[in-house]
Amino acid sequence: MNPNRNTSTTAAESRPPLTADLTGAELLRWYWTLDELTALARTMGVARHGGKAALTARLAAALDGLPLPVVPARRRPTTAQLAEPVNGGTVIPADQRCSQVLRRYFVEAIGPGFHFDAFMRDFIAHHPGRTLADAVAHWHATRPDAARPREIEAQFEFNRFTSTWHRQNPAGTRAQALEAWYAHRALPKPTSGA
Repeated sequence: MNPNRNTSTTAAESRPPLTADLTGAELLRWYWTLDELTALARTMGVARHGGKAALTARLAAALDGLPLPVVPARRRPTTAQLAEPVNGGTVIPADQRCSQVLRRYFVEAIGPGFHFDAFMRDFIAHHPGRTLADAVAHWHATRPDAARPREIEAQFEFNRFTSTWHRQNPAGTRAQALEAWYAHRALPKPTSGA
């Protein structure tokens, strides 16, 4: 993604309406919001869950008349979620979500700067049997890594674009970044050779 890419080759093109008349290749050429993709999936009878990348793949296959990729079954928590009161000795159960109960505990234990970042989401999801005190220690231990710039994952296209745009335009305003974003998303996605 290049927020300042040359648009001369694509300036004459405009984003088509998102309908069941598109081909899968045409769907993949453009940026679509999750809400837009979900609406199309609803009208086409395509499963809507599983994240934006999975939904896009299902829609592209459906538009081309190909077999749909397998839709993973929705996971339901197999255990009850933690309820208040909780404390440092509370054990994190399997399938615990990053809930408001946990948020309140962590804000009290860590301070108002607490938020569920990738490190904490991963800890809660992948360390059942550990305690909330262990999670607090993990938060503090990961602050140096959390402070380092990290690659924004591909499914967060808007965040990736605006982050890059602000690095390239440090004096730019939010309004200017949004204007650049709307211009960018109105163009076809660059090909891998671009």
